Amino acid sequence: MFKKVRGNTIMAALPLIVTALVLLAPLLAPHSPYTVAGPAFTPPGHGGFLLGSDSVGRDELSRVLYGMRASWLSALAVIASGLVVGVTIGTVAAVAGGWVDSLLMRFTDLFLSLPGPVLAIAVVAALGPSLLHTLIGVAIVWWPFYARIVRGEIRSLSARPHLEAAKMSGIGVMRRTLRHLLPGTFPALVVTASLDIGNLVLTLAGLSFLGLGSPAPSPELGAMSARNLTFLLQDYWTAVMPGIGILILALVGNISGDGLRGLMKDR
Repeated sequence: MFKKVRGNTIMAALPLIVTALVLLAPLLAPHSPYTVAGPAFTPPGHGGFLLGSDSVGRDELSRVLYGMRASWLSALAVIASGLVVGVTIGTVAAVAGGWVDSLLMRFTDLFLSLPGPVLAIAVVAALGPSLLHTLIGVAIVWWPFYARIVRGEIRSLSARPHLEAAKMSGIGVMRRTLRHLLPGTFPALVVTASLDIGNLVLTLAGLSFLGLGSPAPSPELGAMSARNLTFLLQDYWTAVMPGIGILILALVGNISGDGLRGLMKDR
C-alpha cells in the first residue's frame, strides 16, 4: 500500500517537475534557439550538438527545450483561464438553480457544441497568426467542461445531510459555498485539469503543425515538425526531435492524471 501511494505521489508530482524544467529552459539550453550555432544538418552527437542542428544550423536541443516550454505553459494558461471561467459559471448555476441554472447551462452547451480547431482557425484568420490568438480560440471552447464538472459536484454535495443541516441552521449561501461546496469540487477538478494537459499539448501542437501558431522562426514543436518534414528521410532528427518533445509532455500529463486519481481513491 505504501509503495502504491508513493508511486502515485511521484506520478502526481511530475507536472511540477516539468514546469520547473521548462522555466529553466534559458539556463538549460546550450544556445539561443534563434541564432545559428554551427553547420546545417549536423547529426546528433556531432559538432557539440546533442540532438543535432536544423536546416540553418540552429541547435535542435535548444529549440526543442524552448518549444516544450511554449507548449507546456500554453496548456497551463488555457487550463487556468478555463478554470476561472468554468468554476465561476458552474458555481453560480448550481447555487442559484432555477432559471439561472437553465440559462447558464444552455450558454455552456452552446460553447460545448463549437468545434475547437475550427474556432481556433477562425480566430487566427480574424486576428492574425500568433500563439496568443490560437490560445484564445482553444480557451473559448475549453471552459465549459469545468463548468459542467463544478455544477455537478456542487449539486451532489448540496444534497448531503450535513449541508442540508447547515442550510436549515441559517448559514448563508456564500459561507456554505466558499467553505464547503467549492473545496469539495477540487479533487475532480485537479484530476481533470491534469489529464487535460496532455490533450491540450496535442491540440496546440496540431494547430501549430497547421501553421496557426507564431510565425517562423519561433520554436513551436508542431511547427518545427511541419517545417522539417521534407528532411525526414535524410535528416530525420529535425522533424523527429520536436515530436518526441510533444510525446514527453503528453505522457507527463496523462501519467500525472492517473497518479492524482490513484491518490484520490486512496484517501
